[in-house]
Amino acid sequence: MNTESIVSRVNTIFDKTKADLIDLVAIPSVSAASFDQAELDRSAEWIAGKARALGLDTQVIKIETESGLVGRPAILATRPAEPGKPTVLLYAHHDVQPPGKSELWDSEPFLAQERDGRLYGRGAADDKAGVLLHLAAIEAADPGVGITLFIEGEEEVGSPTFVDFLNTYKDTLKSDVIVVADSNNWKVGVPSLTTSLRGVCQLDVNISVLDHALHSGMYSGPTLDAVTIAARLISTLHNDAGEVVVEGLEQRDDTSVDYPEADLRKDMGLLDGIELAGTGSLTSRLWTKPTITVIGMDVTPTDIASNTLIPAVKMTLSMRVAPGQDSREAAEALEKHLLSHVPFNAHINVQLNEAGPSFQAKTASAATDLAKWALRTAWDVEPVDIGVGGSIPFISDLAEVFPDAEILVTGVEDPDTRAHSENESLHLDDWKKAIIAESLMLSRLGE
Repeated sequence: MNTESIVSRVNTIFDKTKADLIDLVAIPSVSAASFDQAELDRSAEWIAGKARALGLDTQVIKIETESGLVGRPAILATRPAEPGKPTVLLYAHHDVQPPGKSELWDSEPFLAQERDGRLYGRGAADDKAGVLLHLAAIEAADPGVGITLFIEGEEEVGSPTFVDFLNTYKDTLKSDVIVVADSNNWKVGVPSLTTSLRGVCQLDVNISVLDHALHSGMYSGPTLDAVTIAARLISTLHNDAGEVVVEGLEQRDDTSVDYPEADLRKDMGLLDGIELAGTGSLTSRLWTKPTITVIGMDVTPTDIASNTLIPAVKMTLSMRVAPGQDSREAAEALEKHLLSHVPFNAHINVQLNEAGPSFQAKTASAATDLAKWALRTAWDVEPVDIGVGGSIPFISDLAEVFPDAEILVTGVEDPDTRAHSENESLHLDDWKKAIIAESLMLSRLGE
């Protein structure tokens, strides 16, 4: 099938595909345990119905691990390859983040609304657009390649049964090329392949100085409160330039993509006058250098504060690890730093909660060349190899279980998407081009 025919087919089905995405966004499939998990079942069955309509052999699976952990519903749908043709695994996830604060949304989070060429709604981009991207590409292409559609239901809660799922259904999932539609494009109008991902570590840190709270007027002076101790400890993690200075963490400044500072400030929504932190290229600071962020702290709220020395505090640190460094090794380096730098000999306890691996793709392969051709053809611009500062640990799991498969990390998000935040949105024209690109790639693989 030639390029013009595929573009025509995508254009023909696009309005239907957009309507399907709106219907899928309307199912609040939040995988966080505090939300109604029946909505995940409803979302999975909706997708399974669409896959069956495309002629795929489809099942909805809740895997149970040997430890008794029950997975959230995943869709596994297959179509065998014609003789001599490869098999492609298409991955996305149908679970979404909680909607956040309703007053910060400009429209209802689960009632997708189109405005100025973008579709707003929770999951409209991350990652229900990826789900419909795969379904539409399967419908638009006629490649004869084998198709394995794997739509996960627990990515937003850390994919706790992912490896068990891979090992249990390894024979079914085995493929020549894996396409993960859960990442970003460089910007609106410029497509990308994601070639590196930082690893992630999350640690809880408990600091205590007293066995009970004390009147601050009577006892302040001989000891600092636990929050001040924590603040002083946090300040040791970075130098005056904002660069991470934990010994043992790898630092890489080898990216070649230019990110103009004005664009970064706009994309981040950085307030006027705020100085940028770190050193080196902006893309290396975003993609390949380590970062440490305080993402939570248990402190007395101001509306119930009293004049007391706070005896203990708990904080959660999130660290992003340079591609290529072992995440557990990095976590050990951070723990060692915290234990050796806590001031005034305060009591400290550090617990590792998460250590997700980084990912470094092969930048020279037949599948990569094909994907870049398809992106270039669909967008009519040169695609960009990017890194992503965020982590998708399951991609490393895929690489470990299927070492011979070529993994392509694509996506439909852009700097204005605001995934995980209020007013998440999808750029519809770029989404259509992504469907065209994947359809072209599937068709060319079949040749």
